[in-house]
Amino acid sequence: MITKLNEWVVRAMLVVAAVLAFLICFLVCADVIGRVAFNSPVKGTPEIVSFSIVVICFLQAPFAIRSGGMIFVDALTTHLPPLMQRVLEIFGYLMGIAFFSIVFWGSIDPSIHAWTSNEFEGEGALRVPVWPARFIILLGTFLAAFNYVLCAVERIRAPLSEPLRAPGNPDEMVG
Repeated sequence: MITKLNEWVVRAMLVVAAVLAFLICFLVCADVIGRVAFNSPVKGTPEIVSFSIVVICFLQAPFAIRSGGMIFVDALTTHLPPLMQRVLEIFGYLMGIAFFSIVFWGSIDPSIHAWTSNEFEGEGALRVPVWPARFIILLGTFLAAFNYVLCAVERIRAPLSEPLRAPGNPDEMVG
């Protein structure tokens, strides 16, 4: 049940990230055309693009982890015995949990501050509120850590005879 809900949420976040990236392409094109052809760029484009890049990255992170899209280097591990491969794989998941948990913990206060102080990014033509990006970072890091937990639990429960797999992707064998 939790796994199915997680799959739905991370796929929905991926779709939102893709739509946002698609729309940013049009904004950048309009900005360039406006700048070159009419000497009038779209106001606030740098603020919107910088805001959107962070949002897109953290919306995609949980899906990348769950689908096995994170970097996975097996040059060393394929030469080790299966038990050691499993230990190192689980250790990698634990390090992912630790990393994203630390980022999550470190993002709580800035998110609350951005919300309560009505913090904005940019000056002049367009001021973009910061709190949506901050809360998306919270959501993305929480779900990234959660997906590493799911991957670790799956590998701990899997039989030792199963070969090394790409993180989170039960269909893709490595080695």
